[in-house]
Amino acid sequence: MRNPEIPCYEDLLRSLGALFSGEHDLVANTANMAALLFQSLPQVSWAGFYFRRGRDLVLGPFQGPPACIRLPWGEGVCGRAALSGSSLRVADVHAFPGHIACDPLARSEIVVPLFHDRRVVGVLDLDSYVPDRFQPSDEKGLEAMVRLLESAVDWNPLAETNC
Repeated sequence: MRNPEIPCYEDLLRSLGALFSGEHDLVANTANMAALLFQSLPQVSWAGFYFRRGRDLVLGPFQGPPACIRLPWGEGVCGRAALSGSSLRVADVHAFPGHIACDPLARSEIVVPLFHDRRVVGVLDLDSYVPDRFQPSDEKGLEAMVRLLESAVDWNPLAETNC
């Protein structure tokens, strides 16, 4: 019997695939993904996206308390993950040099970069009030979900205009 406290990322991937079916809008799909993660993962206090805008990461769809709107590229957990192009798990954000405390109660964080045309275009960010909440299994599962998102959205939403 499966422990209900341990998320089954295979189930979440199936649910996410169903949510994305026939839909390619970036905002709609990231909003649904943030809601799915926030509602499904235990002990997650915030789930959402930041997107690259010049030298910053700008807040996108999310679930949880209000968040920082702009994060400098390369700074904090999100900025470092974006700069490196690699997922980053932080067991204690208060011990992370240069951590940007959008929610001072957050204790741990995981950030997964999003790619388009081999460039980082944003990040998925999850926070928890529990120290060391995110494990390698979360990293692997969230990376799989981000890869599904990358292939499910139209990254050129301004190509079509209604004038």
